[in-house]
Amino acid sequence: MADLFSLKDEVAVVTGASRGLGRDFAQTLADAGAHVVCIARTAQALNAAVDAIQAGGGAAEAMALDITDEAAVVRAIADITMRHGRIDVLVNNAGILYRKPAVETATADWRSVIETDLTAPFLLARETGRHMLTRRYGRIVNIASVMGILGRSTVGGYVAAKHGLIGLTRTLAAELGPHVTVNCLSPGYIRTEINVALQQDRAFSTMIETRTAAQRWGEPADLRGALLLLSSSAGAYITGHSLVVDGGLTSILA
Repeated sequence: MADLFSLKDEVAVVTGASRGLGRDFAQTLADAGAHVVCIARTAQALNAAVDAIQAGGGAAEAMALDITDEAAVVRAIADITMRHGRIDVLVNNAGILYRKPAVETATADWRSVIETDLTAPFLLARETGRHMLTRRYGRIVNIASVMGILGRSTVGGYVAAKHGLIGLTRTLAAELGPHVTVNCLSPGYIRTEINVALQQDRAFSTMIETRTAAQRWGEPADLRGALLLLSSSAGAYITGHSLVVDGGLTSILA
């Protein structure tokens, strides 16, 4: 069974890999045997993430890239495929959010979130998908959120982008099949640096602890099994799906 989840000798690309969930995702894929191309905008933090993977015996490299720059994305995917001959796994993880009510949100901020959280994954999936189609193999995992199936005030751009990402995933699954699978991994509230303010909000944390079946916040480790399932041969018959990993939050809130 372990072979089903193995990524030995495969090449994986992870965006937003310098911190938070992206860094943990990159480590997880490397631990499963993949050579991981770690992408982020900030070179210093990215290099630290790659150094940590290599220190543990994993294979990884850093690629500083603004994923909202279409021309740069096209060049980057072409470069990776030329140097490695393949991309087996793409994890579209990078994302941003702004916390403001819709009536106070500047159009530029709205567009920034949509460009990073929805358009950039499309660009990366398009360029990588073309390559995967020629090889008749590939796994694309888009990191959505429970905010892709729920609504929440003050994060309208993020909610809209994640809803759109789930829809895009379904369309790509239909177009890239049968040999390329495209799925979403949709986490609930996971402890990372992006939500420290929420973690420190006692009322909000109490809500998480009392309105999830697991009665706790999620940890990055809680997503590793789901990521490997969707990234490996174990998930060969799963496509167009949004796998929610939220400790039961949406089951209770829905």
